[in-house]
Amino acid sequence: MKNLLEEVVAREYEQLKSTIPGFCGCDMCRDDVLVYALNRLLPRYVAQPTGEVLTSLSMGSDQPKADISVVLLEGLRRVKAEPREGHG
Repeated sequence: MKNLLEEVVAREYEQLKSTIPGFCGCDMCRDDVLVYALNRLLPRYVAQPTGEVLTSLSMGSDQPKADISVVLLEGLRRVKAEPREGHG
């Protein structure tokens, strides 16, 4: 089973992280942002290649990408404002 959402969120994170000035971007901060986002988005699981293609097409549309971007930006801001204890 493959979770396309995780792949899309990770890809979008890479594009958005530089839009938040001063965001650390270390592995711990990256993981915290990804977990923040994934816990707030609806999962999209596929078990067959046909389902993967359809899910891929729907994830490529504007609304799911906008939803992901909004949640990621909020996660980036929160993690920057309150990094996990022991960070750095």
